[in-house]
Amino acid sequence: MVIDFKQRTTVTLAEVAAAAGVGESTVSRVLRNHGSFSPKARERVLDAVERLGYVPNRIAGTLASAGSRLVAFVIPSLTNIVFPDVLRGAGGVLEENHYQAVFSVTDYDSEREETLVSAMLAWRPTAVMLAGFEHTEGTLKILRASGCRVVELLDTDGTAADLAVGFSNRQAGRASAEFLLRRGYRRLGYVGHDLDLDTRAGKRFTGFCEALNLAGSRLAGREIRAGASSVESGRAGLKQLLERAPGLDAVYFSNDDMALGGYFHCLSNGIAVPADLALFGHNGLDIGQAIPQPLASIRTPRVATGKLAAELVINEAPPQVADLGFELIEGATA
Repeated sequence: MVIDFKQRTTVTLAEVAAAAGVGESTVSRVLRNHGSFSPKARERVLDAVERLGYVPNRIAGTLASAGSRLVAFVIPSLTNIVFPDVLRGAGGVLEENHYQAVFSVTDYDSEREETLVSAMLAWRPTAVMLAGFEHTEGTLKILRASGCRVVELLDTDGTAADLAVGFSNRQAGRASAEFLLRRGYRRLGYVGHDLDLDTRAGKRFTGFCEALNLAGSRLAGREIRAGASSVESGRAGLKQLLERAPGLDAVYFSNDDMALGGYFHCLSNGIAVPADLALFGHNGLDIGQAIPQPLASIRTPRVATGKLAAELVINEAPPQVADLGFELIEGATA
């Protein structure tokens, strides 16, 4: 038998109320888990909902109430585990407090971010969460006009529009360089992805170079790959860099994905790590710590960032910048 879904009618709140033998207001209170109702009424409503297959109209509820239960995330990527980790941290807090997270992906395109933010604001969310501080003027304009909370994530190097939760990327870059210099490495190279698109990676690179300059050193070579970061891009990037600068003794990567690619290049070409070449990443991903030689890296507070961001929104916190810091992992590759 084929079901023609076009011919089906939507189950209404009134039908649920009739089936449960209660008023529509009681059904609404049960489904929102807010207000007074008896355990028996709750049982009858939930039974009717299940039997009828009723799905609440949250948009109608939003329009009829003073505020939305939606929190919108406009993030650069889902292939980079950093952002799913942030969503995981925020999701638990939001769910416990009966908020719903919705998200869209910009692919590191600032114009696309503006379009997606505008689309999200049409749903009247309680808050919009974005990566970093760098947005188009159009994005900032519509956010300011929206009246909703704005949370900028994973960065503290800039001026917050409202709330910001994360860490200093520039300081993370400096700490990475200082660690490698303390270990005695002097001919340092860099392999990264598009620094104009990923502005947080660009800030880390700036901090790294600043620390080298303060120590009287300088970068001996660099390879910037087009597009987003990936393991394959890191592998190809290190290959290209070593062909141009074969005397390097350490390489700093824009993140762990890129560094893992570099590690695989070394394994495939008989380059001893760290005896012949030291490798240093960023983010402290679990996979980087699970390889035979755990990756030297910076562990970032991704889940904690999402959790605190959600708590600040729910608790109606005043505008602020929350710096959660980071942890340097010495690992075994440097």
